[in-house]
Amino acid sequence: MRTWVVRAGENGEREQTALEEGVLLVGWQGLGDLTDVTTREDVKAAVAAAYPDEGPYTVGNWTGQLYRFVHEIQPGDLVVLPLKSWLVAIGRVTGGYEYRGEVTDGPHHVRRVQWLIKGIDRQSIQPDLQNSMGSLLTVFELSRFGAAERVATLAEGKPDPGRPDADEFAAGLTEPTKLYEEVRRRAADEPLTLSIRDFLAVWGAQRRYPAAVEQIKSDLDERGLVTVPPFTEGSIESKIAVLAGGAEPDEAGTSAVTRLTGTGSLTSAVQSAVHAAGHLPDAESPAQTVAYRVSNLESANRMPECVRVGDSVKTAMTLMVLRGYSQLPVLDPDGRLRGVVSWESVGRAHLADPRADLKAATVRGLEADRSDDLLNWIGAIQESGYVLVRDHDHKVCGLVTASDLTVQFGTRVRPFVLVEEIEQRLRRVVDRCIPLDRIRAVVPGRRATRVNSAANLTFGAYGHLFKDADNWASLDWAIDQQHFLTALEECRQFRNDLMHFSPDPVTDDQLLPAQGLLELLRSMDPHG
Repeated sequence: MRTWVVRAGENGEREQTALEEGVLLVGWQGLGDLTDVTTREDVKAAVAAAYPDEGPYTVGNWTGQLYRFVHEIQPGDLVVLPLKSWLVAIGRVTGGYEYRGEVTDGPHHVRRVQWLIKGIDRQSIQPDLQNSMGSLLTVFELSRFGAAERVATLAEGKPDPGRPDADEFAAGLTEPTKLYEEVRRRAADEPLTLSIRDFLAVWGAQRRYPAAVEQIKSDLDERGLVTVPPFTEGSIESKIAVLAGGAEPDEAGTSAVTRLTGTGSLTSAVQSAVHAAGHLPDAESPAQTVAYRVSNLESANRMPECVRVGDSVKTAMTLMVLRGYSQLPVLDPDGRLRGVVSWESVGRAHLADPRADLKAATVRGLEADRSDDLLNWIGAIQESGYVLVRDHDHKVCGLVTASDLTVQFGTRVRPFVLVEEIEQRLRRVVDRCIPLDRIRAVVPGRRATRVNSAANLTFGAYGHLFKDADNWASLDWAIDQQHFLTALEECRQFRNDLMHFSPDPVTDDQLLPAQGLLELLRSMDPHG
């Protein structure tokens, strides 16, 4: 079973018909019957023939949506219909694609659906699923974060259960006060542990922006709480423990933090959480700043495949072939690095002695501390292809490769490229359609005289510019003004957040509003 969103028009103009008649309806009135159009290429040809003035991007985009509606959506699938009242309807698809050629004043392309529930408040849906519904496409699939199961639960009138991989208990910590109460309730040897992602969500944050970090630090200090390791370190999926760090010592004169880190009977999850306790800042020292730490990469927190001192060189070679590795760390019984064995080192050792063992084939390996600044290691990783990562006990805890860097920085560059294209398209359409005197009118004071084109506008000025009725009419866009302004404001907020440093990558769901706006701008100006 799959789950889809099928909208009822840009302004919800088809939603009443959809709900009353038990159907899904999409537009594209200029397109004929698609019943016998079976392949994606055939759909594309039909779209291109029906809309000859549209560019390749728009034709491709529309083809994907129509192909989903006609062929990919199956009877039994769930469908979500966002309503203009900010409610949501959920139904189950009961029939195949139909073409209503006899209809003269309404949509021709239809699927039958049984509505299971018609009045779900969007506020009862958790933010990650709401964001997934935020695309401006008419037809798209909800496939992330267990969407199908969650929508099925909502259709039964039950609350959104949240991400299947989320900590169920953490999901109940909806505000700082609840977190404080839970920490106080627990015994020192059973601390509250949760992911950094779930910890940030207690404050309504998704990434570690400086303002959010300072607010959380201030709240923790006020309550005498501390996280072990610091929540500013590690990837966003790393586990931390939340402790009453300011509590007075017990009868033995030890603090909660010392008792926790010195206990040998803790669960593996808690042991992992406290592993970097040695990095706790002195209470009197200045607050640590968030940076690109080596530990911010997930691979730096994932134990790599390895061989141990005393293993045979055949074991190392077998593992490298099976896993497709170029090198393996060689660890001692305590998990500390003793060197690296690679195909090159094995070859050199065997040239000197065909009977060379693992020790002879082991060479020195690069090793970074998980708290090191990642930027300082980029050159070494690019040159050697890797660096091993150690924790505060100097035990190997991860491996960062050049491909990890490529993924990390590729993920970070993507949002900036997306926002830059949005800004370029906005500048071009403004310069082409709106006179300079009206552009200057949205800039206050003397600064207006220094405006020579849209390139001199701030991003926020576009919202003021497009609110004006004359300016909007000059665009001659067949889209809803209010929805466009809302999307523009969401993008402005996303852009502002993006400009504030955070070590955490932007997720696909967080990109959706900006991606939707870009798709809309491309559709309005397909030849750009």
